Amino acid sequence: MRAVVSRVTEASVTVDDAVVGALPGPGLLVLLGVSNDDDEADIDTMVRKIAELRILREEKSAVEVGAPVLVVSQFTLMGSTAKGRRPSWSRAAPGEVAEPAVAAVVRGLRDRGLEVSTGVFGAMMQVRSVNDGPFTLLIDTPNSR
Repeated sequence: MRAVVSRVTEASVTVDDAVVGALPGPGLLVLLGVSNDDDEADIDTMVRKIAELRILREEKSAVEVGAPVLVVSQFTLMGSTAKGRRPSWSRAAPGEVAEPAVAAVVRGLRDRGLEVSTGVFGAMMQVRSVNDGPFTLLIDTPNSR
């Protein structure tokens, strides 16, 4: 699994001109990609990292301050540009594997008491955000490397 996690002052995701997910205030925007090799341990690691990394102001974690999280699935994070000019998507999990994995991450974050909004899996989405800092991290679980 791979995530791009940004500390944001605001973020939203729109599908077909309708806002489907938004943060009610400052929090984390998580763009999440799933690889073919991801398993339950990768899901658990990703949930723990998103919830517990001390990346908010005053070195606090989302769990500590109850920061909201917006999770947007993004298979393109698993793309490889190592060869040629066209990205390869061979490491990206197919929808029938990726969708339940993304849902499991969302469920895991909610189980930790976090307010989580989402995009729509597989939809063409427009994501808007105001990065705070700016502060953005790339998180890889062991199977995504």
